[in-house]
Amino acid sequence: MAVPDVARAEHWLRHVSYYRLSAYWLPFEYPKGSSGPRFLPGTTFDTVTALYDFDRRLRLLVLDAIERIEVAVRGSWAYELAQRFGPHGYLDAALYQHSGRYHDNLTRLTNDVASSPETYIDHYRRTYSTPAMPPVWMVAEMMSFGQLSRWYALLDDRALRNAIAKPLGLHEAVLVPLLKHLSTIRNSCAHHARLWNRGFLLRMRVPFKPAALVSTLEPPAAHAPAQLYNALVLVVFLLKQVAPTSVWRDELAALLAQHPTGDLAAMGFPQDWAARSLWL
Repeated sequence: MAVPDVARAEHWLRHVSYYRLSAYWLPFEYPKGSSGPRFLPGTTFDTVTALYDFDRRLRLLVLDAIERIEVAVRGSWAYELAQRFGPHGYLDAALYQHSGRYHDNLTRLTNDVASSPETYIDHYRRTYSTPAMPPVWMVAEMMSFGQLSRWYALLDDRALRNAIAKPLGLHEAVLVPLLKHLSTIRNSCAHHARLWNRGFLLRMRVPFKPAALVSTLEPPAAHAPAQLYNALVLVVFLLKQVAPTSVWRDELAALLAQHPTGDLAAMGFPQDWAARSLWL
């Protein structure tokens, strides 16, 4: 690897760390066990740091989009449950599949409420002695995205799951695994983990409609981790539903054009991606 500026390299290694940065030069290495040089010809330290910066900007952009989607799901979940069952109806065990999982979810949520520093939760605790748990619109705001996806997935009534999914333009059979998938991606972004060429073991389900969405997606490999491309397509689609004036798609396309090596295939992008419906 060429290191044109040793002082700059030392600064990066001190403030980013060798181990974190090494994940970004792996694509430039020959396969382990190969004889000869470690790195492909032309590999430079500056290209590695440019890739790191690209990934950092990608994480921030994806996190921004998922935040909008997450807020929309929280609102739809709380609205449907409050309208149908009242402020505390979400606590009814009869609404959920698998009583054991329901009680696990409730235990986690109860502990989170008990330790929450949020002003509105503290106000509820000081004002009301019963029920002990706050109304659904309050817990919807304080639970994690992962918690929200589990409470939603556990609802027994498919029609109710579909009613919650409707404002997002997807069937519940697609939204349930998608929220779990997006929660994993969100956590990667929030914890500053590498994103651009990562494979995700928790896969999403590819929808069969609408046509513009299906034609933009890439058929996933049967027995391989999910790549980022399809998740980004679903994010573009969901933002059209919940934030129609968003220019996020254009911001993403502009960032992709700045990829240091142009290797979008490592993210699962097909060669003709820019000509597919949702990118136009």
